Amino acid sequence: MIKILLFAIVGLSISQANAQSPAQQAEALNLKAKAAENAGDPTAARDFYASALKLDPKNATAIYSLGQLKIHSGSIAAKGREAKLGAVIIPNFQLDQATFKEALDALGKSIEKESQGTLTPNFVIQDPQNRLADQKLSVNLKNIPAKGVMQFLLEQTSTKARYDEHAVVVLAK
Repeated sequence: MIKILLFAIVGLSISQANAQSPAQQAEALNLKAKAAENAGDPTAARDFYASALKLDPKNATAIYSLGQLKIHSGSIAAKGREAKLGAVIIPNFQLDQATFKEALDALGKSIEKESQGTLTPNFVIQDPQNRLADQKLSVNLKNIPAKGVMQFLLEQTSTKARYDEHAVVVLAK
């Protein structure tokens, strides 16, 4: 009896979902696209908006948002990169008298390991005066987000970071 009731409820839900008009389905896809944008995934957002336009070719939200996405996809991806760094917890990060480049390399390996290979950071150091080459860092951090480790390294070297679409660029001040 419970199985029959469950099948009836599932069947009713499916028929209600199918009863939505193309415009309603397009609006649902627009919401998914906006969520993907907020999560820093411009590719998924683009796919959702494109699907919305297939269902409703005159959907103003999808048309406008696709145009905005073309303009801002780099910054959306950069925010996503920054958020992903914050989501990876580094259980133990220890360095003794390491150069800044060695510290970033170690952080990159830790991020790749802790994210199980789903996140491979690309750190680029812009230091035209070679100010960072001789600085040594000693670090002992435990159970901290990768973004926190990055912030600690930046503070210790008086540098700042810019999160770009395909890299984290470290700028010497």
